[in-house]
Amino acid sequence: MARSLVIVESPAKAKTINKYLGKDFIVKASIGHVLDLPRKVIGIRLPDEPDEVEAPKKKVRAKKGSKKNKVKPVRKPVTLDDPRIFEPTLQIIHGKGKVLNDLRKAANTAQAVYLAGDPDREGEAISAHLAMVLSKPSKFVEQEASAPRWKKKIAKPEPVVPVVEEKAEAKKEIPPIDAKKIFRVTFNEITPKAIRAAFDHPRQVDTSLVDAQQARRVLDRIVGYKVSPLLWNKVRRGLSAGRVQTVALRLIVEREQQIRAFIPQEYWSIHAMLDSGEPPLFEAKLSKFKGEEIAINNQEGADAVLAAVNKAKWEVVSVTQKEKKRNPPPPFTTSKLQQAAYNRLRYTAKRTMGIAQRLYEGVELGPEGLVALITYMRTDSVHVSNDALAQVREMIPERFGSNYLPEKPNFYKSKKDAQEAHEAIRPTDAMRAPEDVRKYLDDDLFKLYQLIWQRFVASQMLPAVFDQTTIDISAGDYTFRATGSVQKFDGYLRVYQLPASNADREDDEKGDEGEGNALPRVSEGQILKLDAIRPEQHFTEPPPRYTEATLVKELEEDGIGRPSTYAAIISTIVEREYVKKDQGRFTPTMLGERVSVLLVKSFEDVFDVTFTARLEEELDEIEEGKLHWREAVKEFWEKFIVDLDRAGDEMLSYKAGIATGKKCEKCGQGELLERISRHGFFLGCSRYPDCDFIQDLSPELGEEGDAENKVEYCDNCGKEMAIKRGRFGVFLACTGYPDCKTTRRLVEGTRIARQPDEPLDEKCPTCGTGLVKKHGRFGEFIGCQAYPKCKYTRPITLGIKCPKCHQGEFVRRGSAGRGGRPRIFYGCSRYPDCDFTTPNMPIAEPCPKCGADFIVEKKSKIGLVRTCLKEGCDWEKLVDEPKPAETPEPAVVKA
Repeated sequence: MARSLVIVESPAKAKTINKYLGKDFIVKASIGHVLDLPRKVIGIRLPDEPDEVEAPKKKVRAKKGSKKNKVKPVRKPVTLDDPRIFEPTLQIIHGKGKVLNDLRKAANTAQAVYLAGDPDREGEAISAHLAMVLSKPSKFVEQEASAPRWKKKIAKPEPVVPVVEEKAEAKKEIPPIDAKKIFRVTFNEITPKAIRAAFDHPRQVDTSLVDAQQARRVLDRIVGYKVSPLLWNKVRRGLSAGRVQTVALRLIVEREQQIRAFIPQEYWSIHAMLDSGEPPLFEAKLSKFKGEEIAINNQEGADAVLAAVNKAKWEVVSVTQKEKKRNPPPPFTTSKLQQAAYNRLRYTAKRTMGIAQRLYEGVELGPEGLVALITYMRTDSVHVSNDALAQVREMIPERFGSNYLPEKPNFYKSKKDAQEAHEAIRPTDAMRAPEDVRKYLDDDLFKLYQLIWQRFVASQMLPAVFDQTTIDISAGDYTFRATGSVQKFDGYLRVYQLPASNADREDDEKGDEGEGNALPRVSEGQILKLDAIRPEQHFTEPPPRYTEATLVKELEEDGIGRPSTYAAIISTIVEREYVKKDQGRFTPTMLGERVSVLLVKSFEDVFDVTFTARLEEELDEIEEGKLHWREAVKEFWEKFIVDLDRAGDEMLSYKAGIATGKKCEKCGQGELLERISRHGFFLGCSRYPDCDFIQDLSPELGEEGDAENKVEYCDNCGKEMAIKRGRFGVFLACTGYPDCKTTRRLVEGTRIARQPDEPLDEKCPTCGTGLVKKHGRFGEFIGCQAYPKCKYTRPITLGIKCPKCHQGEFVRRGSAGRGGRPRIFYGCSRYPDCDFTTPNMPIAEPCPKCGADFIVEKKSKIGLVRTCLKEGCDWEKLVDEPKPAETPEPAVVKA
């Protein structure tokens, strides 16, 4: 009896499924998509462009000895009324010919063909393309789209199934199979029960899902192939624009512009340490004046409050106690998984999805063989099957106790456009705890599986309960408030602990003020003793730069793209060097910012957040069968073509030069134009070549050297040295050139001149040669004079004890960031035995508030500040404060 053929996307998935289907099935992989648009032409039937090329019927014979007559093609423009408008031309993806031949051979001998692609738009499109190829003759071809220019040579059509190499096989045509024996099966998890249910109820390919995928592909191709050449002409070759990636870039650029435009506002808070007669002392914060909210904007106002309350009677006005519940979060959707994986594990979206794919397709679990550990990872639904609910509700009382199980299952509401046919991301077997499979998984697989398992189990547990106490205290006309919150019942927090930092928590996980603080028992009317009072200066801060987690959250809330595309969107804008990451946060590069400004100005509709979100809604409507895909593309095209025509004429060009309105510093006559070269952006005189003034604008030498920047002087003539670019990179050159031709190398990745090694009165413990103090891109260090024969090195410690192990000392370390820019941090000299690190520079001064052994200096949005790292201490001070005589430092006033 003939076996049935099952086709999936990946070999790993094929291997896992084959284990469950048995001997009556053979499982093969298509290895992703098999058909796509042509690589070198747009491949879409567009309005007002030639549809096909025809030669005139009559041919004129060329005269003897003359050149052959060239036949001018006849262009047939397409109109918007054409029934095949926007039709894509699909071709075999390069390298997939052998795969398709193997599938056709297997399909011809199979009893039935089951297309088991992923349960989403891409999986449905792959299945549709496979069905089309398998049911067509092997000589079936799809004509390649005509090149945009009629003069371009038309490429010969390629067969959907390329001819195999062997001559004997090449002559034998593989017959198509009957389309009636091709079926579509889908499942959200690779388990025996789910697969059996899918094969018991096969269906046909869902054309609405395929249309939605095709519409998205057509829209993306139109934007990419029409807008990118504009960037090549106006900025430089190799740049790209994308329908969604450009909007994501716009969000990052606009956030950076908000940060630059932000003006910090000063404000003060007043904190009082009070004694109730019973331990502990507790802190209360000024909240009201004469019953109204109070804002203190300067030190004069803070001093006035101190003078008024320092000798006042401190009396308890009210004590409010209430029980507060914190409900468990729903199981993961794709975007929530990406956010949590970044916040808790520091995994990028791309890394998270890659690990999740492996967990979904199956991993080796010793004697069990290949086992899929989680359900399908591309979903926006929080729905959970009844079987999974029953299983986890059975497990919770066994593992944690019956007091953690709610009477009824917890149900969560998905967002309005979620597909409830899909499930949330959850373990395929809740009984398979992370520690049970730890020995079979690598660290990445284990950590992500643990996160998914914990979140799912927590979603079906009781809420955590807190006793919250609020004490209002009067001090004359002023009211101070103390808040404390103590956990009464851990509930779901037993299994799903929250990150320590509020910044790493989701919105519904944010802690309340006073969380973890215990307050003494006090009663209304009780008189308290003031132990100390402390004013604190603060400054408002601009919105923070996006992390991967917050960018994914913003994209989802704005309706831009889909969770399954976020990883690709972020990867693209990073790989194109439109943005860079600095301590985990996205900053636009000079190139990214200028590209974004040009595109947003020229394509106000296309790269508008609201317009892009509406287009995503239309793709959902296509998927639901409510809208025809051509209508959606037509609506987009009508707006897009207007912007495109205008941009071709009006978009500013960095190649030609963009006027800055500044006079040339050298000749005083020309205007400085902003231009771009292979080294980056620069200012050049409009009178070039008569005036060769150039000013480099590229920031890629990094900000790390900014604080250490100093004027370097020529050793020969004493003139200043300046940064220059040459064929071998950046260097320092004397400004007296050509009279003085002195140059100096720079420390790699900085603007700091390379210093000579300093000999030390110490021998190398490895080879006995003398040691020297060297200057590297990450700072000073001790190295052997015999380098590179001897590679002994050791760091120079800062003389500050490590706060974690209390044995090692801080050393300055570094690593290469993106684009070669150094990333400086400070770590323990006992690494790897102690892994403590901080990005901020330690300073050997005790904290004036808590007495910690050291403080750190860091750059913040309000400038350079010194602050304390000790948990629970919020001391902070601006480095560039006015002199103490003019503005006294905030002090702790003892009562």
